[in-house]
Amino acid sequence: MHNYLDFEKPISDLEGKIIELKKLATEDESIDTSDEVGRLEVRVREAIVEIYSKLNAWQKTQVARHPQRPHFVDYAKTLFQEFTPLAGDRKFSEDAAIQAGLARFRGQPVAVIGQEKGNDTKSRLKHNFGSARPEGYRKAIRILEMADRFQLPVITLVDTAGAYPGVGAEERGQAEAIARSTEMCLGVKVPLISIVIGEGGSGGAIAIATGNRVYMLEHSIYSVISPEGAASILWRDSTRAKEAATNMKITAEDLKALGVIDGIIPEPLGGAHRDPDSVIAATGDMISNALAEMASRSGEQLRNDRRQKFLAMGRNL
Repeated sequence: MHNYLDFEKPISDLEGKIIELKKLATEDESIDTSDEVGRLEVRVREAIVEIYSKLNAWQKTQVARHPQRPHFVDYAKTLFQEFTPLAGDRKFSEDAAIQAGLARFRGQPVAVIGQEKGNDTKSRLKHNFGSARPEGYRKAIRILEMADRFQLPVITLVDTAGAYPGVGAEERGQAEAIARSTEMCLGVKVPLISIVIGEGGSGGAIAIATGNRVYMLEHSIYSVISPEGAASILWRDSTRAKEAATNMKITAEDLKALGVIDGIIPEPLGGAHRDPDSVIAATGDMISNALAEMASRSGEQLRNDRRQKFLAMGRNL
């Protein structure tokens, strides 16, 4: 069952009619609905092209949060072979919001770190909706240290509304864990490639996204705070989230223009949730190209390039 977003009503109406016609033809074989179905399918495609060619920032936020959008587990299953998950931070506990481990990417050994939101009630609770606690970031640090020691490129997949803001997380040093993870990303002497596949929320995202190359999917978002959070702070009215999203410059196009990210991965017509296989394949190609580009650079060059990249942000604004 497809989940339609508010602005997709014209699409849902047309696809609903297609389903009804196909059902009618199945129930009565004497009725031929193929011509009408074909016409409606053309209209669906036209509607999708029209709607998705002019999405505003708030609509892109809704697409980035779509419940059927491919998550970390989908990318890991397709892109990586022999993926061996590693658990625990060796200090407190395991945090399922951060998934990490060792794998092969197109034959090359790599370290993988990502945020998993879950795709149903049970898995969302297990993964805490992708909002990591301090132990999740300390697990990421452990994997980054291992990757640095064994000279393994690091690939991170970002998809979180932000780090978990609970009292327990603050008591265990949430801010410190995020800072240490960011510091570790800046310090490793291996290629580090980060992809924002859905939401890139605040420090919860930057903690594993401080890479040599940072890419975003076309309809993903990347921001210092959620639009709802910004609206609550600025106007004490979370219903003004659409206005906040527009002003915050959180889309891939905005961030590419500002020099915050290095590239945009195109999504299939209608968003990644309509054709997960193609967007995962495109992500794999982008990762492969980035790894090939950095293959000849020394560890010291990689680290210096990464640090200079982030220090230079905002200088020309």
